[in-house]
Amino acid sequence: MIIHVPKLTKKAKAPDFCLPNQDGQSICLADFLGKKVVLFFYPKDDTPTCTNEVCNLRDNFAVLKKKGLVLLGISKDPVQSHQKFVKKFSLPFPLLSDEEGKVVEAYDVWGEKEMYGRKFFGIFRTTFLINEKGKVQEVISLVESKNHSEQIIELLK
Repeated sequence: MIIHVPKLTKKAKAPDFCLPNQDGQSICLADFLGKKVVLFFYPKDDTPTCTNEVCNLRDNFAVLKKKGLVLLGISKDPVQSHQKFVKKFSLPFPLLSDEEGKVVEAYDVWGEKEMYGRKFFGIFRTTFLINEKGKVQEVISLVESKNHSEQIIELLK
C-alpha cells in the first residue's frame, strides 16, 4: 500500500473553498473560522471502505461534536450521489461535491493510484484537522476507515 503524504503540512493555512453540499447549498471553509474542522477526503460514495469510514464517523458523531469538531466530507461525486449516500446511511454531517477537482488539487489529495495492478487517478483518503484560525493542525494520511473517529480523538489529546 502506497501512502500519499500531501504537501499541505501542519501550521499551513488551509486553502479556503466553497462547495455544494448534498442539498446543493454552498458551504465555505471560512464559515467555520473559530471552530475546529475535520475535513476528510474520500474516494467514492457508497463503496465498502468509504462506507466504513463515514459510518464510523456517524456512529461517533456525538463524541466528536462534544469535542467541538465540525465534520465535512469531500469527494468528486456529484450532489445527487451525496444526497443518496447521506440518506442511505443517515449521515449527520455534510458531504461536499468537488466535481471539478479544484479542492482536491488544492489539498494535494489527487493523484495516480494503483489497485490490483491497475493504475488510475483518484482521491487519496486523507483527513485534515483544521484549527480555529484556519490552519492545518494535523494531517492523517493513513486513515483507518473502521476506526477513523478514534484516530481523530487520539490526535486531540
